[in-house]
Formats: sequence, C-alpha cells, structure tokens
Amino acid sequence: MRPFSTISIIIPVLYEAHGINVCLETLFNQFPDETFEVIVVDGDMEGTTTRQIFHPKVITLCAMRGRGKQMNAGANAATGDILIFLHADTRLPHNALSLIRKVMVDRQYKAGAFTLLFDSKRPIFGFIAIAASWRYRLTRLPYGDQAFFMRREYFHEIGGFAEIPIMEDFEMMRRIKKRGEHIRILHDAVTTSPRRWEKEGIFYSVLRTWALAFLFSCGADPNRLAKYYRTQK
Repeated sequence: MRPFSTISIIIPVLYEAHGINVCLETLFNQFPDETFEVIVVDGDMEGTTTRQIFHPKVITLCAMRGRGKQMNAGANAATGDILIFLHADTRLPHNALSLIRKVMVDRQYKAGAFTLLFDSKRPIFGFIAIAASWRYRLTRLPYGDQAFFMRREYFHEIGGFAEIPIMEDFEMMRRIKKRGEHIRILHDAVTTSPRRWEKEGIFYSVLRTWALAFLFSCGADPNRLAKYYRTQK
C-alpha cells in the first residue's frame, strides 16, 4: 500500500432528498484538507435523491434497491484504496480519515468500524449506545451504522456484500470473523440520527434489531426476516 492511501466514501440512499445535501456539505466541511471521493448510490432507479445533489465533486449512481446491492455498485465504481460505507444520517468523527488510514496500514486488521453514538440528549439513547458497545466489543460484530471500512482489494477478495434484503452488514462482519481475520472497532464514535428509532418506537426497535440478528445467526431466511424490518424509506 502506498504511504498515502486514497479513500472512497460510499453512501447508499433511498428517498433521502430532504437531507442529502446537508449530509454532503457536512462531510466536505469536516475534511477540507483531505483528498477523497464520495459516491452516492440511489436505490430508486429514477434517482429521486441523486437528482437533488448539487455538489460538483459527488459521483452519483443508481442501483437496484437494497443496501447490499447499492454498496456493491458503489464499491465497483470506487477508485480509492480504502472504502468507507457511510449511512446518510450518520456523521463521521472529525479525525475519521486519518484514523482509518492508520488502521489500514496495520495488515493484521482486514476491516474496521467506529463506536456508535446517537444524536440525541435523551438518556435512553445513551443506554442503548452503551449496551450496543458491550455487544459488538464482545462479539466483534459491528453493524453498518458504525461506518464500516476496509481495503478495496480485500472487499473484492471476499466477494463484497451479500445481496440480501437485510442483515448484509452483519453477514459481512460474521463472514470476516469466520475467516479468522480481525475487525478493528475504534473508540472514536460516529453520530447517527435516532429518527427511525423514535418514529417506530424505541423499545420495539431495540428488541427487533436484536431478535433479527439472533434469528439470522440461527439460519433464518433473510427474505422472511425482511417482512419484520422496514428497510430504507
């Protein structure tokens, strides 16, 4: 790997027209002295989100709906040495790119993710973040809203994301772990929006997330599990 690794940030979206430009401006303002490319992949083939993007440096694509399919399409178009998979409602920490480069220089780590925090002052979200931290530090299986990152060559070596309707993030991390390879979870935190949790009910969302992960781990069909999960809306 070259001393200075280039980075591609891939953002899968679906019906995010109302907030996508704020997301992108925040991203570019965070790292004014860094060189990176941003690829936004719309799961609506009509491009209802990507048509609203006005930033000239953003690469826009459309792909079949489903985060796995969208992120694979973005990775196939990426030119960076390192890929970051970022949800549109999640903010990276201010030093994210330099931290990622440092992790990826260490060849013992094949992939990584950040600690999770919620953009809310409600105590319940603090408790959820602590509980989630215990879970993924014990299992070494982070979720996609923690901003996965890995080398592009490794992403293609393992076959990218499984193109399943849900749990594509969990499935990939579990696959890496089964290969006996290491995932680095950084103490620095991404900040994600609690909007879906608040809209659908906090306790219901927590129980559903953990139940789906458990059932998926037991071999349940992700197509059946998808009926109980409201995917990107």
